[in-house]
Amino acid sequence: MQVVREWVSPARQFVKQRRDPVAVQTLRSAAAATIAYIIALRLSPEAAPLTAPLTALLVVQVTLFSTLTTGVRRVNAVVTGVVVAILFSLLVGLSWWSLGLLILASLIVGHLVRVDEFVPEVAISAMLVLGVTHHGDTAWARIVETLIGAVVGLAFNLLLAPPVWVEEAGESIESLARRVRQLMLRLGEQASERTPHHRAAARLHEARRLDHDISEVDADLRQAEDSLRLNPRVREGLLHRVVLRTGLDTLEICTVVLRVLARTFTDLAKEREPDPLFPPETGAAVEQLLAEISDAVVSFSVLVTSSVSESAESAEERLIAGLRQAATTRDRLARLLLEEVRRDARQWQLHGALLTEVNRILDEMDIEHRSKRLLEELDRHAREQRERLPRLTRMRERLRVPKRLRRNQRGTAGRSL
Repeated sequence: MQVVREWVSPARQFVKQRRDPVAVQTLRSAAAATIAYIIALRLSPEAAPLTAPLTALLVVQVTLFSTLTTGVRRVNAVVTGVVVAILFSLLVGLSWWSLGLLILASLIVGHLVRVDEFVPEVAISAMLVLGVTHHGDTAWARIVETLIGAVVGLAFNLLLAPPVWVEEAGESIESLARRVRQLMLRLGEQASERTPHHRAAARLHEARRLDHDISEVDADLRQAEDSLRLNPRVREGLLHRVVLRTGLDTLEICTVVLRVLARTFTDLAKEREPDPLFPPETGAAVEQLLAEISDAVVSFSVLVTSSVSESAESAEERLIAGLRQAATTRDRLARLLLEEVRRDARQWQLHGALLTEVNRILDEMDIEHRSKRLLEELDRHAREQRERLPRLTRMRERLRVPKRLRRNQRGTAGRSL
């Protein structure tokens, strides 16, 4: 049994890692480059047509959307560089000053034709062609090899649909929510203890570091959004993108408010050191409230990342219950803070800021607020699509009309005649 477990564990790890973006990118790029080289050996006049595998290597990306956009830009960059080199070779030979002018002109033209990250490829292609005496044959070979590599890269993703990275983006969002929860719990603990100013300041710096975590999750989400575009595996790609994006926006707002809350605690610690931040009963209420809100944050992340309806319904029920309980604790905390302000009004601004920050987090995770936000985002995407592609939108609207309704309309029109 021990031997079986030792074998099964690496197997499971391999199955888990084969959907990893780095592993998928490596295998797909290597296969596409090899196939492109085999085809180029038969079609290109060059003995070693390395431009074809190079192009396929750069064209193939993890997502189908980026593959299509990258392939077009790369072919444009290489062809532009070849044309610039041909023009230079007809006018001047290869020398140090002509090479400098060629690079300068290629980079300028690359920006003009908008090849984005492939601007250096324009200059590279131009230099390779200019450095050969028989520029006509070399230029033609470069164009052929580039087209072969681009076509292979595009066909590779069209025939073998790339994976959808929604699950990985969801895991990143849930991981961010759990980090937010841990920080909230630590803030709640220091609310009921004697917290030195330097410890409160350390929590503030920890809250500020969440901005870096937001950037990492945003990168994973952008990859997931690209994987949903033009992917034949996905039917409701727009809905998935909007749900994840609005969910991350809500968590980002929560992290910003949490940073402000940590700042409030730091200012309180500075004012009240060496005394506790709050009286025992008030501090216990603050700790309980932040613990309830932290649980609601995790439930919210599970809700926005659940692809199964049953899981989403369960997460929604937990979120509603958690927000309701947190609202009750908030009202009790508000009464305690009001009594404390009546006894000592020196820090009433900080107490009011605490309640304001808590209310903002609760409002952002409210189910009705989220539903309204989703509808607004879907309407905005639909409006932008109608403005960008009016004919396609009208065609889709016509196809959505039920056939029975169209027959009834034709029958009514016939009777009226």
